[in-house]
Amino acid sequence: MDLVRIGGKIISRRKISRMVDQILEMRSTGVAQQEIANRLGVDRTFVSRLETLGEVRKGNRIAVVGFPIKNKDEILDLLQREGIEFTLIMTENERWDFVKKAEGIDLLNRIMSLIAEARSFDVVFVIGSNQRIKIIEAILDKEVVGLEIGESPIEEDKYVEPAKVLEILHAIKLRAFQKPANIIGEVVR
Repeated sequence: MDLVRIGGKIISRRKISRMVDQILEMRSTGVAQQEIANRLGVDRTFVSRLETLGEVRKGNRIAVVGFPIKNKDEILDLLQREGIEFTLIMTENERWDFVKKAEGIDLLNRIMSLIAEARSFDVVFVIGSNQRIKIIEAILDKEVVGLEIGESPIEEDKYVEPAKVLEILHAIKLRAFQKPANIIGEVVR
């Protein structure tokens, strides 16, 4: 039933649901809590408590980029279990296919799109050569954590220890609740 009686009041579940949807939509597009409160005639603390009530995950948004990785599927499974939202994990053959399939402006556009997407994350975890980690740090101007799997140039797939990836991910996530973690901004070898 859409209507509920509480004492002398008649409450519409649909009206509450629409208001909650509107608040969440506005917050997800970046509107400040106070602005929402002013527009909709609610307290700012209500908006804050609503977010807390529905919060599933707190902490840094993490992107993981890695290549050339021999055990790609194993690493992707691990990243999915850990709730990583953005992954770009490739084998050596896939890396070359990526470059060969596009030319000139199309390749540049694809690379720029990936860079823009990676920049939207709080932390970018890079698994690759020493040189690739340095380049990505310079390009992204973001918090970058590196797991070095060899010296440049790496021309064959490298096995990446899943336990090491998990250890680094947990350190990054832990950092969201503590200040500062010594692993952030360092290259792990």
